[in-house]
Amino acid sequence: MNGQNSHQSPQDNDGIMPDAVVRRIRFSIIWIIPVISVLIAGFLVWRSFANNGPEITVMFDTADGLTSGQTQVKNKAVVLGTVQGISLTDDLRHVLVRIRMNAGTSNMLTDKARFWVVRPRINGASVTGLETLMSGAYIAFDPGLEGQDVGNARRMTSFQGLEAPPGVRSDQPGRTYTLIAPSIGSIGQGAPVFFRDVDVGEVLGYTMPPGGRGPILIQLFVREPYDHYLYTDTRFWNVSGVQVGFGAGGLKVQLQSLQALFSGGVAFGLPHDENHGQKDEAPADTVFKLYDSKADADSAGYHERVPLATYVTSSVKGLAPGSQVAMFGIQIGNVTSVKLDLDEKAGHPRVRIGMEIQPERVLAAEDIHHGALTDMFKTLVANGLRASTDSVSLLTGESMISLNFVKNPSPATTSMEGPSLVIPSQPGGMDGIMESLSTVASRLSAMPFEQIGVNANNLLAHADQTLTSPDVKQSLTSLKESMKNLQAMSAQMRSGMGPLMQRLPEMTNQLDQTLQNANRLLASYGGNSDFHRSLQKMVLQLGQAARSLRFLSDFLTNHPTALISGR
Repeated sequence: MNGQNSHQSPQDNDGIMPDAVVRRIRFSIIWIIPVISVLIAGFLVWRSFANNGPEITVMFDTADGLTSGQTQVKNKAVVLGTVQGISLTDDLRHVLVRIRMNAGTSNMLTDKARFWVVRPRINGASVTGLETLMSGAYIAFDPGLEGQDVGNARRMTSFQGLEAPPGVRSDQPGRTYTLIAPSIGSIGQGAPVFFRDVDVGEVLGYTMPPGGRGPILIQLFVREPYDHYLYTDTRFWNVSGVQVGFGAGGLKVQLQSLQALFSGGVAFGLPHDENHGQKDEAPADTVFKLYDSKADADSAGYHERVPLATYVTSSVKGLAPGSQVAMFGIQIGNVTSVKLDLDEKAGHPRVRIGMEIQPERVLAAEDIHHGALTDMFKTLVANGLRASTDSVSLLTGESMISLNFVKNPSPATTSMEGPSLVIPSQPGGMDGIMESLSTVASRLSAMPFEQIGVNANNLLAHADQTLTSPDVKQSLTSLKESMKNLQAMSAQMRSGMGPLMQRLPEMTNQLDQTLQNANRLLASYGGNSDFHRSLQKMVLQLGQAARSLRFLSDFLTNHPTALISGR
């Protein structure tokens, strides 16, 4: 019994099952590492989605300098996105750049936004983008011209990138204007705009007219506060390249700037009058005319005009529209037209020169009366005013019109051709000198030098024959006898008049014979020489002496007592 009881289980004794012993599981520290990794990964994923903005696509002509995953999008050196991928378009003409923008840029991606690639660029005398030589190219981003109103613009995810930096940024205040010109010359995009030699803006670009006909429109931007110096009557002029000229001080070379030399440029100035406070500022998008030079721009500031015209038959080489019209060396106007006139009524070809006199150059505004100026020029023409072409510089060949007064002018009249007063002209400058020389040469060529030479040779050849001819010898002999008779007559008159009265008829006949011989000698000699003139004078004196003797003989024959009682 005791043995059986000793072998009974506790359950038999108590009737209750014992509690099971449970072993507690221990936590291992190695599980911390994967937990932390999962948490970090989740945080990074959350942060990536939280910081990412929209994905956009920008189209460029080339992907030069762009690298997927590295090239950044910046504005004012602040990173706003990163290039995610680069691919070609279906037509293989452009590239599509896929960009993941940062968070907070959604309101900037509107139809006003602009993208362009910043690379090293050389534009005229300016060099930009040098910082990309070390850091690489990046895509610049500008939210648009309406920087504070982009929230009202239309949202976009596809953009057309610019191939060159824009001239106007959204953070740069100022105004845009338009210039009209027949040609742009060397003015290009990015060319500077000058005001009193200060760079105040730049040229944004140009627009060709439809069909290529008409003026070209040039867009430019003027920064603030210089845009407040533009008025409705402001004038712009071209300052591209180097201007070389010859003036009173010699050679003049004018260069606006090194940048304008390579890329061109335009400039503007204040109007002539000083009443700027009473003038209206030019609003944005105002259209101005672009003049070729500052001189042309200044001439456009004179509002009063007196149209004149003249016709010349000499060369007008070097004369063109815009050339000077001067009086006493002072410019008073400009040439407006130079045209060849083949009018049959004129009878010969000639050149019509149109001019505009600007009285404001020399007269005060209150002294200018348009109708009286035309009458004044009519009076000046009556007093000898004439128009002529004159040379400005023999080296450049430039010419101008000079209004000068002529001494002892020939009568001239004026006429009207529409509103233009036509004034007479005369050759001037080198043409006038050449015409004077031509006149002298024509008169010299009209002289019969050949005939004179032949006559001189004939005179010299026959002079000896004439002097040794029998007529000359007979005439000299008769003259000698006449002189002897005169001497005898003088002696006889002293001794008595009786014998004289008997020989007076004989002496008269001898003197007549001598006169006839002298006339024959004179006729045979001919010519216009000192000897001929002396011989002719001697013959006249002999004729007078013969007539006197004849009258004396007749008188004494009829009145013999006159020798005693007088006449």
